[in-house]
Order: sequence, then C-alpha cells, then structure tokens
Amino acid sequence: MHKISSWTLVVGGFLLTSCSSTEWVHPNKPSSEYTIDYDKCEMAAMRDPKLQQGNRLLILQATDRCLQKEGWRLIEQ
Repeated sequence: MHKISSWTLVVGGFLLTSCSSTEWVHPNKPSSEYTIDYDKCEMAAMRDPKLQQGNRLLILQATDRCLQKEGWRLIEQ
C-alpha cells in the first residue's frame, strides 16, 4: 500500500488547476468594460463600514458578489 504525501497532493492539485483558466464575461457588455465595473464594485466594497477592517479576502468576496449582480459571470475555459 502506497502512502501519498501531502506535498504530492498539493503539487498535483496545483498542476490540475493551472491547466484551466477562468474569465469574467457579460452577456451584454464587451470585456473592455470589466475593469470599469470591477473598479466600481471594489470602491463600493471598500466604502462598506463592515469591510473597513482591511481584510482583503472579504473585500474580494464582496467585489465578486457585486460583479455578479452587475451581470458578470466567471466561466472556466
């Protein structure tokens, strides 16, 4: 019976995820407008008093939720 080290699992997982890529797409907007909407959503998240603690992960999650409300979808290619 073979034991798989955690290092092997980490490297294997990295290789699997590095083979795919994701992209934000909108059904009615060109990709050039993504940055405009992203900046708008990020600024809104940073103005939220609950997120002003400086936790970057919470700001990213709020920004992603805002982008989805704007109609953007993250698709895997």
